Formats: sequence, C-alpha cells, structure tokens
Amino acid sequence: MRSDIAPERTGAVLVPLTEGMSPPGLVPVERRVSLPFVVVGVTKKVVDERWLDLCDVVVEEGDPALERIEENLTACPITGATLALLLRGQLGVSVGDGLVAESTAYSVLQSGPEFAAWRAAHPARAERDGGPRVGVQREGTTLNLTLTRPQRLNALDAQMRDELVEALTLAAADPSITRVEWRGEGKAFCAGGDLDEFGTRSDPATAHLIRLQRSVARALSRLNKETVTYLHGACVGSGIELAAFTDTVVAADDTRISLPEIGLGLVPGAGGTVSLPRRIGRLRTAWLAFSGCTIDAATAHRWGLVDELGR
Repeated sequence: MRSDIAPERTGAVLVPLTEGMSPPGLVPVERRVSLPFVVVGVTKKVVDERWLDLCDVVVEEGDPALERIEENLTACPITGATLALLLRGQLGVSVGDGLVAESTAYSVLQSGPEFAAWRAAHPARAERDGGPRVGVQREGTTLNLTLTRPQRLNALDAQMRDELVEALTLAAADPSITRVEWRGEGKAFCAGGDLDEFGTRSDPATAHLIRLQRSVARALSRLNKETVTYLHGACVGSGIELAAFTDTVVAADDTRISLPEIGLGLVPGAGGTVSLPRRIGRLRTAWLAFSGCTIDAATAHRWGLVDELGR
C-alpha cells in the first residue's frame, strides 16, 4: 500500500493479492481513510487478512463480480470514491452519526453528474398510485406492519416512509407493545426506493434534512422492542438496508438481495452503509454495493445478513 500514486488520484486501483505475500507494514488509519479512490483487491488463494483490511472491496480472481465492479467504477468513478470514503469512515461511529454521514454523501451525489446522467436517461413517470402504504394491526402485544403497495413491489416512497415512521413511533410510545413484525404484500417484500421520486425534491440540502427528520432507519435503531422482518422475493436497496436494522431477519427461499445504487450514481441511502456492516462486515457490504450483484437467501444466511430461512 506504499506507492507513488498522487493523492489527487481518482477512480480505482486494482491490487493483485496472492498467497504467500509478506504482511503489509503498519499503515496509519488517517493515511488511508481519506484516499479519494477505490482500492480493489483481487485475491488468488489464501491472503493475509491484513492485506484485505487495506482494500475497499475484495474479489476472488475469476469471480464474475469483478467485471461488474470494473464497469460500475468506470461509469461512476465519483460515486465509487464516495462509497469507499463512506464505508471507511463508518468504523466505530454511532448509528446516528453513520446515518448523518450517509445522508450527506447521498445528497452530494444527487447534485452530481453521474446521478444527473441516470435521471436524464430514466425520466420519472407522471402517474402516481393512491391508497395507504402500510397496514398496521395489533395482535396482543405484537404490532404487525405490512407494506401494502404490491403493484409497485412495495417500492418505498415518501408516503410509505412517513407511514412507517408513524407506526414505529406508535410502537415506541406504547409500553404494552413488546414486538414488531414487518412483512410485505405481493410478490416482493420491498424492491427498493421509488425511482420516480429520486431527485424530485427542490434541492439536495432540503432532501438531506427531510431524510434525517423522517428516518425509518433511526426509528428502527432506537426502538427498544423485539423486531422481526420476513423477507420474500426482491429485497433491493432500502428493502434490505432497513430490514438489516431489525433484530431477526427471516428469508423465504425465493428471496433475492442486492444494492444497485451505484448504477444510479448514488450510494445506499436508507441506512445500508450503517446496518449491513454491523451484520456482515465492511468488505461483504462493499462487495454488494460496488458490484450491484444479487445474492440468494442461502448466501445471505451464510453471511449473517439473514438469521433464519423459512417459507
């Protein structure tokens, strides 16, 4: 990791890591935490863990995910560098501070050229669907929350966000509620944020404050009750980012999980850079976020992103 690369370098550096390499020297955290480029470690066989700790994302030689990572970093170098900086900085910070950092990075990217290019290529649809977004039902001491937007695969929009925060606030305020269970109607638990709403606020600074004031992630992290999420179908972006904050995550066999935000010129924005590292570590979170690749329920269970497999 000692090199002549200029500190102004942006983009990515691929570092081949092979079995038998001498351990790296001691690299002060402050020397690498602010590097404005992505260090991609490509491993061959067993590599000293200390080398892996110096990388932003690690991929085995021959893993198809490497091509996806290279494509994403070529198309969105600013987003990639921002994601690397964000994940490096999450180590040891509180949930609240982590959410502020993530929202700040997300808002900065919303005003950047890579998100603008994606938005221009994917115009928002004008038509909107009505009706409630979250069903709330009490069964004894359990509060059941159900996402009720199946025609849009329970895509998380502002209305759903606000209804979830309201329901979680209710659960927090009622001492007779001891457990919260969370499900989704239809073919998927939650296919991520509503893309038609992305970038529709008057300005990124206002969106940043609204995101912090009406944060489902913060409400979940502060809820001093047992929480269980039942996943099925597509669990994309915010669908898995928020679920990872709950105590227990149960996944059906058809569950498919991914973090596709880099392809939009954005980082995860629903708390994923805070919740996922706490479950599966920085490097596995990075593999998902830099590649955008999908994992199944069995892989998520093996990693610890899912606690139980069920129907």
